[in-house]
Amino acid sequence: MSEVIPIVLAITALIAWFNARFLKLPSTIGVMAAALILSAAALMLDRLGVDTPHALGAELLSQFDFSDVLMQGMLSVLLFAGALQVDLRELAAYRWPIALLAVGGTLAAALLVGFGLYAVLPAIGLPLPLEYCLVFGALIAPTDPISVTGLLRKLGAPHNLETVISGESLFNDGVGIVVFVVMAELAASHHVPAAGDVALLLLREAGGGILFGMVLGYLAYCLLAAIDSYQEEVLITVATVLGGYALAHSLGVSGPLAMVAAGILIGNLGRQHAMSSKTEEHVDQFWELLDAIFNAILFVLIGFEAMVLPLSGTLLAGGVAAIIVTLGARLLTAGLPVAWFQRRGSLPKGAWQVFTWGGLRGGISVALALSLPPSPYRDVLVTVTYVVVVFSVMVQGMTTGPLVRKLVPCTD
Repeated sequence: MSEVIPIVLAITALIAWFNARFLKLPSTIGVMAAALILSAAALMLDRLGVDTPHALGAELLSQFDFSDVLMQGMLSVLLFAGALQVDLRELAAYRWPIALLAVGGTLAAALLVGFGLYAVLPAIGLPLPLEYCLVFGALIAPTDPISVTGLLRKLGAPHNLETVISGESLFNDGVGIVVFVVMAELAASHHVPAAGDVALLLLREAGGGILFGMVLGYLAYCLLAAIDSYQEEVLITVATVLGGYALAHSLGVSGPLAMVAAGILIGNLGRQHAMSSKTEEHVDQFWELLDAIFNAILFVLIGFEAMVLPLSGTLLAGGVAAIIVTLGARLLTAGLPVAWFQRRGSLPKGAWQVFTWGGLRGGISVALALSLPPSPYRDVLVTVTYVVVVFSVMVQGMTTGPLVRKLVPCTD
């Protein structure tokens, strides 16, 4: 792994440069597009008898455990960096829409997608057992709005729309992972857990993760408040994230939700009472840069995964069916609730359309699919997940901007 990381970083830097110099697309979309182009070129050359690029790419990916790297390292950084920028007062003002979407919406989306695929896939010759369809529903439910929130900020869209979208995503990652664990256990054991056991698991993982994150964030706040030296204070935040995520895993609570809670507490209480303006500037710049680097690496790796995926017409048809089912579930579990809040004046015009179409799927879904143990259905789930994620980032991500400009009142 230590030999692979410098290669991945070098490739990511070159692709990011190529995007900034020539493609000029939003960062995450651009680097993924470039990586997909390189993957397609390697596959075409392989079919023409020039197998060296494909063989090198496959060898590189075989030494790089995408799922482990994201779930055990990168995810903590990405969630903390996002949570650090959340205004707690705004989050509290929209707590009900965020809670409804992040908890109820994620659970409902997982079930709707699972049962929907179970009904649709046999028609295209790709039947899956119900428990594996529910696993797919759980892993595809979390959303990744990094491109959308950046776009909303750039266009000057109403800030409350950005707050609810980012708040939903920060919390539904943790909820989605907990639901995935339950569904994966169901698929592996063919045993339906009792409702009480599921509720206890959710309480321990989700509630315990948030509580642990609040305690961790407060301890970090106390350390930050005791000194005024930005080098050491940045180091404290790094230790909080990396050490806290590992400790949460050891305690059996949700690391993602712990990082969200710690990030929100440090980003609000720490800014107000523990950081000088100089420290705040350096902390923000450090985590913003780290977030950009990790996202670039993440989406480059997603693009390169195309080189090693099992592909067939039936699997691609299954991916198209999953796209339709996932969008339908998003409309029902996010679009309709947001439309209700929109009618009550809580959210701006066009919010429900942006929520439905802008609910992008990203690296977490791919990582969860790759983390599945070997089974007759693993390759199907991995490929179908990949098709949905690529469509989500490349098609939905590229067209959300025009949708926002057309429907949402913006200052730009």
